[in-house]
Amino acid sequence: MRVKTEEQVAAEEAWHETEKVWLVHKDGFSLASQLKSQELSLPEGKVRVKLDHDGAILDVDEDDVEKANAPSCDRLEDLASLVYLNEPSVLHTLRQRYGASLLHTYAGPSLLVLSPRGAPAMYSEKVMHMFKGCRREDMAPHIYAVAQTAYRAMLMSRQDQSIILLGSSGSGKTTSCQHLVQYLATIAGTSGNKVFSVEKWQALYTLLEAFGNSPTIMNGNATRFSQILSLDFDQAGQVASASIQTMLLEKLRVARRPASEATFNVFYYLLACGDGTLRTELHLNHLAENNVFGIVPLAKPEEKQKAAQQFSKLQTAMKVLGISPDEQKACWLILAAIYHLGAAGATKEAAEAGRKQFARHEWAQKAAYLLGCNLEELSSSIFKHQHKSSTLQRSTSFRQGLEESSLGDGPKLSALDCLEGMASGLYSELFTLLVSLVNRALKSSQHSLCSMMIVDTPGFQNPEQGGSARGASFEELCHNYAQDRLQRLFHERTFVQELERYKEENIELAFDDLEPATDDSVAAVDQASHQTLVRSLARTDEARGLLWLLEEEALVPGATEDALLERLFSYYGPQEGDKKGQSPLLRSSKPRHFLLGHSHGTNWVEYNVTGWLSYTKQNPATQNAPRLLQDSQKKIISNLFLGRAGSATVLSGSIAGLEGGSQLALRRATSMRKTFTTGMAAVKKKSLCIQIKLQVDALIDTIKKSKLHFVHCFLPVAEGWAGEPRSASSRRVSSSSELDLPSGDHCETGLLQLDVPLLRAQLRGSRLLDAMRMYRQGYPDHMVFSEFRRRFDVLAPHLTKKHGRNYIVVDERRAVEELLESLDLEKSSCCMGLSRVFFRAGTLARLEEQRDEQTSRNLTLFQAACRGYLARQHFKKKKIQDLAIRCVQKNIKKNKGVKDWPWWKLFTTVRPLIEVQLSEEQIRNKDEEIQQLKSKLEKVEKERNELRLNSDRLETRISELTSELTDERNTGESASQLLDAETAERLRAEKEMKELQTQYDALKKQMEVMEMEVMEARLIRAAEINGEVDDDDAGGEWRLKYERAVREVDFTKKRLQQEFEDKLEVEQQNKRQLERRLGDLQADSDESQRTLQQLKKKCQRLTAELQDTKLHLEGQQVRNHELEKKQRRFDSELSQAHEEAQREKLQREKLQREKDMLLAEAFSLKQQLEEKDLDIAGFTQKVVSLEAELQDISSQESKDEASLAKVKKQLRDLEAKVKDQEEELDEQAGTIQMLEQAKLRLEMEMERMRQTHSKEMESRDEEVEEARQSCQKKLKQMEVQLEEEYEDKQKVLREKRELEGKLTTLSDQVNQRDFESEKRLRKDLKRTKALLADAQIMLDHLKNNAPSKREIAQLKNQLEESEFTCAAAVKARKAMEVEIEDLHLQIDDITKAKTALEEQLSRLQREKNEIQNRLEEDQEDMNELMKKHKAAVAQASRDLAQMNDLQAQLEDGNKEKQELQEKLQALQSQVEFLEQSMVDKSLVSRQEAKIRELETRLEFERTQVKRLESLASRLKENMEKLTEERDQRTAAENREKEQNKRLQRQLRDTKEEMGELARKEAEASRKKHELEMDLESLEAANQSLQADLKLAFKRIGDLQAAIEDEMESDENEDLINSEGDSDVDSELEDRVDGVKSWLSKNKGPSKAASDDGSLKSSSPTSYWKSLAPDRSDEEHDPVDSTSRPRHSHSNLSDSDTEAKPTESNA
Repeated sequence: MRVKTEEQVAAEEAWHETEKVWLVHKDGFSLASQLKSQELSLPEGKVRVKLDHDGAILDVDEDDVEKANAPSCDRLEDLASLVYLNEPSVLHTLRQRYGASLLHTYAGPSLLVLSPRGAPAMYSEKVMHMFKGCRREDMAPHIYAVAQTAYRAMLMSRQDQSIILLGSSGSGKTTSCQHLVQYLATIAGTSGNKVFSVEKWQALYTLLEAFGNSPTIMNGNATRFSQILSLDFDQAGQVASASIQTMLLEKLRVARRPASEATFNVFYYLLACGDGTLRTELHLNHLAENNVFGIVPLAKPEEKQKAAQQFSKLQTAMKVLGISPDEQKACWLILAAIYHLGAAGATKEAAEAGRKQFARHEWAQKAAYLLGCNLEELSSSIFKHQHKSSTLQRSTSFRQGLEESSLGDGPKLSALDCLEGMASGLYSELFTLLVSLVNRALKSSQHSLCSMMIVDTPGFQNPEQGGSARGASFEELCHNYAQDRLQRLFHERTFVQELERYKEENIELAFDDLEPATDDSVAAVDQASHQTLVRSLARTDEARGLLWLLEEEALVPGATEDALLERLFSYYGPQEGDKKGQSPLLRSSKPRHFLLGHSHGTNWVEYNVTGWLSYTKQNPATQNAPRLLQDSQKKIISNLFLGRAGSATVLSGSIAGLEGGSQLALRRATSMRKTFTTGMAAVKKKSLCIQIKLQVDALIDTIKKSKLHFVHCFLPVAEGWAGEPRSASSRRVSSSSELDLPSGDHCETGLLQLDVPLLRAQLRGSRLLDAMRMYRQGYPDHMVFSEFRRRFDVLAPHLTKKHGRNYIVVDERRAVEELLESLDLEKSSCCMGLSRVFFRAGTLARLEEQRDEQTSRNLTLFQAACRGYLARQHFKKKKIQDLAIRCVQKNIKKNKGVKDWPWWKLFTTVRPLIEVQLSEEQIRNKDEEIQQLKSKLEKVEKERNELRLNSDRLETRISELTSELTDERNTGESASQLLDAETAERLRAEKEMKELQTQYDALKKQMEVMEMEVMEARLIRAAEINGEVDDDDAGGEWRLKYERAVREVDFTKKRLQQEFEDKLEVEQQNKRQLERRLGDLQADSDESQRTLQQLKKKCQRLTAELQDTKLHLEGQQVRNHELEKKQRRFDSELSQAHEEAQREKLQREKLQREKDMLLAEAFSLKQQLEEKDLDIAGFTQKVVSLEAELQDISSQESKDEASLAKVKKQLRDLEAKVKDQEEELDEQAGTIQMLEQAKLRLEMEMERMRQTHSKEMESRDEEVEEARQSCQKKLKQMEVQLEEEYEDKQKVLREKRELEGKLTTLSDQVNQRDFESEKRLRKDLKRTKALLADAQIMLDHLKNNAPSKREIAQLKNQLEESEFTCAAAVKARKAMEVEIEDLHLQIDDITKAKTALEEQLSRLQREKNEIQNRLEEDQEDMNELMKKHKAAVAQASRDLAQMNDLQAQLEDGNKEKQELQEKLQALQSQVEFLEQSMVDKSLVSRQEAKIRELETRLEFERTQVKRLESLASRLKENMEKLTEERDQRTAAENREKEQNKRLQRQLRDTKEEMGELARKEAEASRKKHELEMDLESLEAANQSLQADLKLAFKRIGDLQAAIEDEMESDENEDLINSEGDSDVDSELEDRVDGVKSWLSKNKGPSKAASDDGSLKSSSPTSYWKSLAPDRSDEEHDPVDSTSRPRHSHSNLSDSDTEAKPTESNA
């Protein structure tokens, strides 16, 4: 860290003393100084500030003032590091960095990029390598830093990564995406096949820019489609394969687009092509004067030249991507055909009598020629819409796909619409083809581990920002909707998931100042109804989004955009009582326009809905475009599109590029397909509008599964935004409380200017301030306890020494707490959760840095230890080399002594020949072994490659089958959901139908009552007329009564009217008072709400400042803590230095003492040396005297020559003997050397064989152990499955027994109830006969006397009781039907359980066969292992035999050694004799040396014998171990066989139980059949009884009619004859009224009984059960039941005979 100078410190202190603040106003913000409020008298909520740039003093609101940071924070790399984090400070920092050409800035975990106006030189390859391998903390903010962070996270966690770019159109998202791909392709590199090189990605973007980009009012080269670029990486971190998926293509831009905008770039490139041959072939030498599609060549020469260069570059890019010349030519043909179609145009229908055709046929002929068809075929495909049987290829645009049933709805398509549909269809097919070709060039079959996805979508589109007054189009709405969804994803990952994680881990943090997110703009577009699966034209009141409303309105005949807007505003428009800005929708002053607030209401876009309903209609010409290309006569076109006809490269006509080049690409394609086949999508995926939502859902679902990195791209300046008056929609960006300062007072000069209001709107829309506050206040870094302990325990070596490296942790939380205590972190910088440890921002980076330092120190120590070990090994090697050199020198000396020996010459001549023969045989054997190993290796490699290919193929097949299975399952789920919804709809309709039926019945009854009243009135009127003839007084009396009643009614009406008017006036007065009070309360509420909002803003501002101060305080505490740690470290180092100095002082004193002692010893040794010199001088004198004596002796020997000759003879004999002994010793030495060499060879061979044998045994042991473990696991799984199956079987048996019991009880009950019901029915019939008899008696009595009121009531009660009994019978029948259906369901469940058990049994049988096969394979492996074991035993026995031979040779050597010892003793005696005889001592010394050498050889032989014995003992132990292992494996095999037998027994038991279950099921089915037969017989009996009952009801009806007629006749007679008897008249009227009411009540049931057969015959048993009357009814029966006939037929006949006189009387 750079130390600040005194001037800088003084400047900062002066800055803090002046209390600098930011004054926020409409055009930005200004720096000011806040004046002291103690000396000023200002109203509450006001402060006084002094502007810095002009010195003006203003009184402003507290809400318009924000604290300013020191100048040192002007260019901070991370905005989250600001001391005071507020909006003006962030904007000021961005402006300062933008003025210094620092376009990238960290915003907490995200990156913020300000789009440069020029191409800065900060994206070179040198800059790329500066970021390579760095961590995020070590990198400056840059787009390469995001790529490096994601790449490093992917390599460390092996998790998929996604980089999402957000922002407005023209903010540089696509440019940043290109830089990301360039960095990854350069730094990560590719594998050997160069799948994704730098040249390929440049060619890829050249191709996509030509075919997918076009100029707009907001961007000169805007992307008009969304894309996901996926890079798949292998184990080494290199790019293994790549793919691209595209969606939301604006294909209609080819033919129709907003004013002042152009079509796709490739058309201008093609029209400016400089290749004359190609232009002639495409018929582009002579261009048309006008084009209905608006495709015209460029006018300026420099633009034409640039376009021609771009076309050449495009051809080169297509060549790099592997697109052949024929494929390129096909693309140019289709593009030229689209141009010629635009030149051909279409006629207006009015001019041609309704015929649709081309306006200029010569241009249409050119288009037909280029497409490979004739003019008639082209015309019919465009205008006649003939559907042929060929498969129609789906389109790739989001304007696709309503069901064919809706094609005929809506307005008729014009000729121009058909032509535009064909052009858009051709272009979308071409674009999909190019995406497929690109993926073909980028795919690879290499294995990939994880992937990185880069998401690039068109930004927010607002024509007002581009200076245009038009309304936004439907395509721009779709792109804005996609951006809103990505913004919501950012909010979920940044806020929602973090808060949920804190809540789960019990981390208490207060984020009160964070505003809740509003997704109203997204809901207004895509909110679905809960009944979206029900296909109905009925409009419900449930809120739905614009896309769903468009789909519904498209199905309604005569629907208009105005009705669509009204429905949309009814759901999402501003309601009464809503405040300003709360609604996501606003009405526009223009017709068919509306305003929608994107980015949390900061970006209001005005949309024009004119023609949007036509977008929901599928254009048939668009569907004919694929067929036209597939049936083309030009092979280069038809071959391209026929190959794609059956492929799955396009999903529901929406998403292109789903080719599966790798496993990860297949997984992404499966995820997208799942989005289109789950739930609602399976039904609505062909709907054009719903495809918009489904495509964005697929995009979100694909990237949600990875770790996300967000890059926010902001527009610094926009055309039409800065410097121009904005409308109400754009003025919503600024707050109402912001000041309106003069235009010259808003910002400082000297910097590159920014549009501050625009930047502020983007900052508020992205909610980056809230994200940074949460990043600062929360704990963004977190790790699981175990992972944190394993990663950072290197920083606490004392804990590792205490517990050991591989110690088992019982309580991870406690271990992490100990580790944190040892790390001595600040308490506020970390927090312990339930399963994770959380850290403040930057804490984990510091721990990582400490870990790197500790790891480097540990590696340095390890490196030093390794170097020390290598040095010691080198020294040991040097010692061995020195010993070998001495051995070689000794052997050379020996060789010089025996080289002239004949036997040695013969041995040296013969031995190489033997060795050559042996070596040749060994070489041949080794060559054969090498050839065998090579063939075996080739075979194994071939098998491995085949297995790998099979594995890849099977994995691909499995993934495809899984995706198909998922699609089918999702389709089934959607179908079941649809069925459930339709069932619910049907039930609701049935319920409504029942309600309507009940209403109809009630109205019918009411109508019958009214008819009866009318009939009664007519009778009364007739009686009055008859009475006037006889007596006028009776009519006058009735008239007076009537007039009196009318007057009373009029008076009552007037009184009630007056009371109602009085009450109404009182209520109106109360209403006016309540309205006044409500208005006052509403005003008070608005005032309190405004006050509350102000207080809330103030509270939020104060809370933010308090949090900033708190974070600053925590930072200071952390710095103090670090300083204290450094101080403690310094103190400990100082004490260690003092201790070292003390130890060094003691060592110095000790060395001084040792030096004195050494000096004393040196002095004593010097004295001893002088003494030795004196001794040597004495010895030299003695030698001189001895030499003189020797000369004297030699003179004496010369005198005695005879004795000398004798001594010489003895000396020659001794020399001959010595030579013989030397020869024998040389022979022994040669034999011993050969034995040593043979022994060494045998030892090496045995060691090699032992190693190979041990390796083979270990490998076999591992294989056997793995096989045994796998078998045990399988056996355990089978045991568990068998136990589960056994339990399930027992459960099923129990349930079956219970059901059988229930069936038996129910059958008994049914039989008993049938008998009782028959008995009760017979009784009821008898009672009916009695009733008929009673009715006959009553009629007779009525004939004779006046009718009795009591008897009529009794008859009425009895009839009502019979009706009640019938209703109870119907209810009982329904209950019995429900019980029978339940029994059927239970039987079906038993059948399903049985089939499931059979399937499980078959699966277990298959697993048993597989285990048996594996056991047989293991048995074969065991046999091979035993064979090798036997071979090893045989080899060991051979080795033992060789060891015995060597032992025999060693015994022979011992014997020879003894003989040599004897000879040595003799020689020693001779030597002693010679020494006594004054012989020369040199010979004796030589013999002694030879003797010593022989003794050393004997010692060496002894050591070799001991070593061989130890080797033999080890081999015996190995043999014993192998024997034990063989026995153990045999026992394990026997146990596995027993286990297999037990499983077979269990399977047999299961089969027997299944057979028993089947028998019981058959018996149950037999019982069920018997019960059904019984039910059928009972139903037949019931039908006969119902017929009888029906006849009885008919008789009752006849009796009722007779009674009614008789009553009417009696009434007429009474009215005519009896005039003054009022009591009799009243009684008669009462009786008549009672009879009429009784008739009106019983008429309906009798009629229903007669029409419906009284009861339905579906459930006779329940009817019989409920039809039996109570015994009390039998007691009240007037006729004794015993006296009645038993048979119903005779009873009915009697009733018939009794009814005849009744009818005649009537």
